[in-house]
Amino acid sequence: MPSPPAQPVFRFAPSPNGLLHLGHALSAIINYEMATAAGGRFLLRIEDIDRTRCRPEFERAIFEDLAWLGLHWEEPVRRQSEHLDVYAAALERFKVMGLVYPSVMTRGEIRAAVAAAEAEGEPWPRDPDGTPLYPGRERDLSPDEQAALIASGRAYAWRLDMEKAVKHADGSLTWRETGRGPAHETSVVAADPAAWGDVILSRSDAPSSYHLSVVVDDAEQGVTHVIRGRDLYHATSVHRLLQRLLSLPEPIYHHHRLILGPDGRKLSKSSEDTGIATFRAAGYTPADVRAMIL
Repeated sequence: MPSPPAQPVFRFAPSPNGLLHLGHALSAIINYEMATAAGGRFLLRIEDIDRTRCRPEFERAIFEDLAWLGLHWEEPVRRQSEHLDVYAAALERFKVMGLVYPSVMTRGEIRAAVAAAEAEGEPWPRDPDGTPLYPGRERDLSPDEQAALIASGRAYAWRLDMEKAVKHADGSLTWRETGRGPAHETSVVAADPAAWGDVILSRSDAPSSYHLSVVVDDAEQGVTHVIRGRDLYHATSVHRLLQRLLSLPEPIYHHHRLILGPDGRKLSKSSEDTGIATFRAAGYTPADVRAMIL
């Protein structure tokens, strides 16, 4: 007899670099309610790799806000800062495959290169977020030249050689979408990781990028359903590529609407007037907050 299907696993993964706002409440509640409806598990993951911005008091506030909203999660909570060796091992696999290279161009140097090209009438390609793609100046360095660059003491990042990576993936990439993309994309969606150029996987001052750590974490925790805001919809293309290259399982994705501020932009942790703690202190109930966002 075939084995029964695995229990669905959902997760909410905030960074403790500020207080949670209403947009986080929406995502956490959607994850929790979808997990409950599916008879699945709900995990809380703390994405605290950025040690310069992440603080213990913000982590405590995350627990307080989510508990106040009536959410319960499994223990122990996974903290990325406790699994740096796992991300380093994943990065090493990319090095062995010859799919990453060290890059040292500063933001100023990138801006100058883009400005020079556009001054010649050549439009510079930009990623889905509108950021100019990395020029890839170091892409073709020899191993000895790469070693010398690292030994020079300059700050550097390990970037994915996107062209090589896409070829190495050997085949079209798609994902199953049960939510909606910005243009109402749903069902089976074609991934386009090349639109992001040579993304960063690690920096000398940060052991793993969001892209690398999130796919490793989801695989390590057995996450079957990734439920998150529509602002991360296009990033799924990069995540599907990394999953293919690392032979990781493919979750189902569901991108939900965003809660926007008065200026029409997505909420920020710096907007204290939309913080969950602010509403709690003002006497709102969890039911009041749910009514506002749902």
